[in-house]
Amino acid sequence: MPILRYAVLPLAAAFLLTACDRTAPPPAAGVPEVSVAPPLTRVVTDFDSYIGRFEAVERVEVRPRVTGYLREIHFADGDLIAEGDLLFTIDARQFEAERDAARGRVAAAEAVLANARAEFTRAEPLVAIGAVSREEVESLDAAVRTAEAALAEARASLRTRELDVEFTRVVAPIAGRVSYRRADRGNAVVADTTLLTTIVSVDPIYFVFQGSEALYLKYRREEQRGERAAHIRLQDEFEPRWQGRLDFLDNAIDTETGTIRGRVLVDNADAFLTPGMFGHMQLQAADEYTGLLLPDSAIETRGADRIVFVVGPDNVVDTRFVELGQLDDGLRVIRAGLEADDRVIIDGLQRARPGQSVQIVETTIR
Repeated sequence: MPILRYAVLPLAAAFLLTACDRTAPPPAAGVPEVSVAPPLTRVVTDFDSYIGRFEAVERVEVRPRVTGYLREIHFADGDLIAEGDLLFTIDARQFEAERDAARGRVAAAEAVLANARAEFTRAEPLVAIGAVSREEVESLDAAVRTAEAALAEARASLRTRELDVEFTRVVAPIAGRVSYRRADRGNAVVADTTLLTTIVSVDPIYFVFQGSEALYLKYRREEQRGERAAHIRLQDEFEPRWQGRLDFLDNAIDTETGTIRGRVLVDNADAFLTPGMFGHMQLQAADEYTGLLLPDSAIETRGADRIVFVVGPDNVVDTRFVELGQLDDGLRVIRAGLEADDRVIIDGLQRARPGQSVQIVETTIR
């Protein structure tokens, strides 16, 4: 009986081993295993990359319109201000006195004119009865015109003095962010000379860059395609956060550098962007199109060539020379050399050689 028990054990082991072989056959010896996937297909947009700097749409140097002593400063350095806000006050007492004197001269000129007109009105009917000569009437008429001219001159002088008083209040000509004050209270300031402060507009803001002549030609030939979107990231950002549109290309190419100045208009509602900042911009280069994308890890470099390995229906590796485009969300756009239904080797490139049979594992690109 013990002999029979020991004879059955090898038979049972052989049966179990045969069952395992039947459910999970091992790969053929020497046939490598690779992961394959079709390229990801989705709508993409090509962009050109530039480095540029932000500039204010408007920048104003605030200078006084009259000469005098600075009495008050009505802002804090760096404030956001609205157009028309009061910034500085210049001592107005001298200008107010000159204005009042000008008003007196206007009143005197008005009295002279009224008297001249009255004399002319009384004399004109007397010419018919010979009580007043024609020459006397003409002289009175000339006196009226002279008085009218004197009144006009006095009124113009009054308007000038009123403007001087008005100019003692220095207001913001634009809305934006004000710089620091360049003069303190009590200092004498000179009309049209002394720099008081500067103001830069905030929203929107320009992003200025230099483009090559070739890119200028491309943009000019494609003007009919409409506005070009721009996406900008700052130096401490990893993804473009700021959006804009191409606003302007200069009217001449710089003969020394072979570049042309371009400008993008960017929204800056929260006033975060400041003139002088650097940024990295992606400017829309073409209309949207359906593209094929692969991870860079699936692409090999051989000299100037870029290749990918594909697996045919017979599971044999083949080589495809491809033309690369930009990165799009971490994947590389394939401009040419690949079809949407190709099975591209995504993992296991080091084990694959052209003309070699492989065992494939289907996967997807995300």
